[in-house]
Amino acid sequence: MEIEEALEVLENYNLWLFIIGLAVLATAVMPRLLAKYPFSMPVVMLGLGAIALPLGLEAPDPLEQGDYTEHLTELAVIVSLMGAGLKVDRPPSLKSWSVTWRLLSITMIVTIALVALTGWWLAAFAPASAMLLGACLAPTDPVLASEVQVGAPQEGSEDEETEDTDETGHGEEDEVRFGLSSEAGLNDGLAFPFTNMAIAMAVAGAHPGNWIGTWFLIDVLYELGVAAIFGLALGYVLARFIMAMPAKTELAKSMVGLGALAATLLIYGATEYAGGYGFIATFIGAVVIKNYDQSHEYQKSLHAFTEKAERLLMAAVLIAFGAAVAGGLLSSLTWPLVICAVIIVFIIRPLAGVLGLIGFSKAPWRDRFAISFLGMRGIGSFYYLSYGLNEENFEGAEELWALVGLVVLISIFVHGISATPITEKLDEMREQENKASG
Repeated sequence: MEIEEALEVLENYNLWLFIIGLAVLATAVMPRLLAKYPFSMPVVMLGLGAIALPLGLEAPDPLEQGDYTEHLTELAVIVSLMGAGLKVDRPPSLKSWSVTWRLLSITMIVTIALVALTGWWLAAFAPASAMLLGACLAPTDPVLASEVQVGAPQEGSEDEETEDTDETGHGEEDEVRFGLSSEAGLNDGLAFPFTNMAIAMAVAGAHPGNWIGTWFLIDVLYELGVAAIFGLALGYVLARFIMAMPAKTELAKSMVGLGALAATLLIYGATEYAGGYGFIATFIGAVVIKNYDQSHEYQKSLHAFTEKAERLLMAAVLIAFGAAVAGGLLSSLTWPLVICAVIIVFIIRPLAGVLGLIGFSKAPWRDRFAISFLGMRGIGSFYYLSYGLNEENFEGAEELWALVGLVVLISIFVHGISATPITEKLDEMREQENKASG
């Protein structure tokens, strides 16, 4: 019997190697093959995961394998946050990042409130579970949102100024990509206080008087403060160290990119050890490294390495997600949950985005509508849900996974397929307007 079990494990291992090999090949080839088509690589990865079951592989179960789910998605998110920070060429300030502050202070809060209210009212979740749902589905995913992010360092559209520029020197055409990139970099970490709020509600009860004082002092002030300090300090120290490294040979130059992975792990690990939010510190650290010397030759190497690691981790998570969906992850869905998913994707996020961008004069309404609509949900949502469920028992855990899984599935198809045509159409309209005004 032991020999048969060992052979089965070996067979599954070899099949998984085959699936992973296909995923790596698709990661390398698909961006070029799909560049001209309204189709995204995440859809391909979902398909590869789905074919794993007919080959005889067992579907992953994020509830039973909660620790594995949390740590795999955690790694994917922190690497993508470093990549997002290294992409952004625009130095941070209150004025030049005004679209970001609006999306964080208004859009994100409104999204959390409306999603939680919808989950409580329509899906009949308990208040703590509804709050966890709101926190999970608030962030714009930095992994899957790469389809609409700015380009590589010194190559992104935010560097391409038009004659119609604002006071900071940035053309209006960069606001869609920049807004989604910077939002994805920060709101994935800012969902943490609200996830911890849901955990506090599950432990102490829904009444704010039972937990709000401790939550505000520890989960908001202390942990956000530690994240900001560690991100700024470690980002500066690591930037000085990395940029000063000699790299005269081709081998040495090729190894520079490892500095981005080292920075990711060092900043995240140190911040989490000190009790802060590692996601926020990682993105802040990446922005500091980028702005330490934007023209340094190492910038492109750092970004290129991070992007490759990000895509491989994305492939691993989405293959597992595709296999989980095919294996019955969505079997707990009911019609109220399906309606909730549709409302979240097509009504709540767009409405919250529009509300946050009212009065934002740097971009026309067509760009503001695009930013509002293209708020992709994804791997970050999986992380927060697995983290919350690992920390505390929430009512309706299976239904939460089914609903979050459906939202991400809809987002991957709808936003993944529409993102490129929408951004290209906006670029075309701006180009025509610039020619007409010129």
